[in-house]
Amino acid sequence: MSERIPVGAVVGPTASGKSRLAVALCKSLSGEVISADSMQIYHGIPIGTAQPSQKEMKNISHHLIGFLPLDQPFSVADYVKLAEQTVNEVRSRGKFPMLCGGTGLYIRSFLHHIDFDQAVGDHVFRTALEKRWEKGEGDLLYRELQTLDAKAAEKIHPNNEIRVIRALELLKSTGKTAKEREKESRMIPSPYDCCMIGLNFRSREILYQRINERVDQMMKQGLLEEAEKVFREAKGSTAIQAIGYKELKPYFEGTCSLPEAVDCLKQHTRNYAKRQLTWFRREEKIHWLFIEDYPDFTALCQAALHIFETNWRANKE
Repeated sequence: MSERIPVGAVVGPTASGKSRLAVALCKSLSGEVISADSMQIYHGIPIGTAQPSQKEMKNISHHLIGFLPLDQPFSVADYVKLAEQTVNEVRSRGKFPMLCGGTGLYIRSFLHHIDFDQAVGDHVFRTALEKRWEKGEGDLLYRELQTLDAKAAEKIHPNNEIRVIRALELLKSTGKTAKEREKESRMIPSPYDCCMIGLNFRSREILYQRINERVDQMMKQGLLEEAEKVFREAKGSTAIQAIGYKELKPYFEGTCSLPEAVDCLKQHTRNYAKRQLTWFRREEKIHWLFIEDYPDFTALCQAALHIFETNWRANKE
């Protein structure tokens, strides 16, 4: 019998129904949801980050949602540490931990127990980089990162000062690229036995329609006002770079109309969904469920539960 910690995960593109399925599974498995979304961590922006409402949670405990101030930085390493603590707390209550989200880097880093060299640093070098950034050399620093570690640069927004500087600092401190450090970390066996469900659509148009409808619903719920708050209160925050806010900035600046900004938001969200699917397809042990294959949500839940039961049975044999 495996001694690893059993956890579940529901992943997939935005607007695929991950939260609803995770809640339903937790009701059947006596579980609690642990969010794996890099934007849902922030407090005060529930609309643009699609945080589940109390009604949608259906009395199932949810963790790592809306707990962080907008102006506070947060890294993948921070998430891995918090998720580990949360899984232990959930299990201490006799509940089953169920990850749910679309941030693939968070999920993979946690499940593979990746060490992010948090103890490694070079304060003098970091301070020098911070001064260069303040002088307006952010673009130059990002280009340096692209030259030294192109793979790491691909995953970091050019305007994300904290992550660009941290990546350069780790390069200097360890002499290794992010991929090399991750490879070394993977040599340490993961303590988790994860059964991962991936939601997908055989028709990409159905997914795109759901995304467009979600954006329209967000606008009705007050996304425009929420975005205005983000730009006013969270200067320099990662939240400003999130899809759902940056697309509305040209409207506030008077360089495009609101319908144009909303169309841009829909397009960027569709592109993001494609990137999410590309990421999760690299997961070897994911069990894909295609929404159109099931007559209703109940049938989808039964299929997911069958996968969990089969996975546990196989691991016990």
